[in-house]
Amino acid sequence: MRERLVGLLVLVLAFIAVFRLWMIARTRRVSRERLRPDVEEPEPDERAGDEPPPARPFLTRHPWAPWVAGAIVTASIDLIIGLRLSYALMFGVIAGLLVHEVAEYLAIRKSLLIERQLADAIDLMVASLRAGAGMFNSLEAAIDESRAPLRPQLEEVLGRIRYGDDPSAVYRGLTGRVPLETFRLFAAALTVHHETGGSLAPTLSTVGRIIRDRIELTRRIRSLTVQSRASTVAVLGTTYFIGLVMWRTDPPRMEEFLSTTIGSTMLSGAVILQGIGIFWTSWLSRLKY
Repeated sequence: MRERLVGLLVLVLAFIAVFRLWMIARTRRVSRERLRPDVEEPEPDERAGDEPPPARPFLTRHPWAPWVAGAIVTASIDLIIGLRLSYALMFGVIAGLLVHEVAEYLAIRKSLLIERQLADAIDLMVASLRAGAGMFNSLEAAIDESRAPLRPQLEEVLGRIRYGDDPSAVYRGLTGRVPLETFRLFAAALTVHHETGGSLAPTLSTVGRIIRDRIELTRRIRSLTVQSRASTVAVLGTTYFIGLVMWRTDPPRMEEFLSTTIGSTMLSGAVILQGIGIFWTSWLSRLKY
């Protein structure tokens, strides 16, 4: 009974730490949104008839997946394998953090891919516009040379415009499906051209150059953070190496220590704190601009 209470206390402390990190991230996000310049939005009644039907978003996130994975791993280890509850909680928290980090890595990778594809598509559009093609013809040429995940988004834009939807509403729908700053800039350029006219090639050329600068800056920042990530891995590797040496020196005593309530709780708490530290380091090193 005492062991389960200690394990439950560790789980509560880990949940409080994760909740605190989430609250900090939410506060910063709200602060950034409030600091953005005010943009005049149309009235809801005016926009209701112009908005295109919602389409599938670019990224489908499952915020419940880490919690489900952690609960499944914890229940499996506790009920099926029969290890101590503290060890079950430890593996559950690590599994949840691992699922979250893998999902974030895949999302960042997909975002960088579609941004590179957008920069190439803009270059094709600029070349077509300077050769005398119209805006929609240049967009169609860019679609022909694009691949997933960008191609379905551009096909959605061109198809809705040809079906008679309002272009401004279609461009807003694009930014809703792909909530990236580069796509907001691209949609803003197309919206301004639709409403005011003028030459689109110089504007898109500038937008494409800005997107490539952002991609280059992202790569440089990621390369600069490699050292900190390598240091974290080295420190963790040293910790586990020392633990392995201690176990090899006197296996019976180490096994006896880990089989006690204090030993299992200390080991589980240390591993959980290491996992939270890795999650925090990864969150701080992500590019937010």
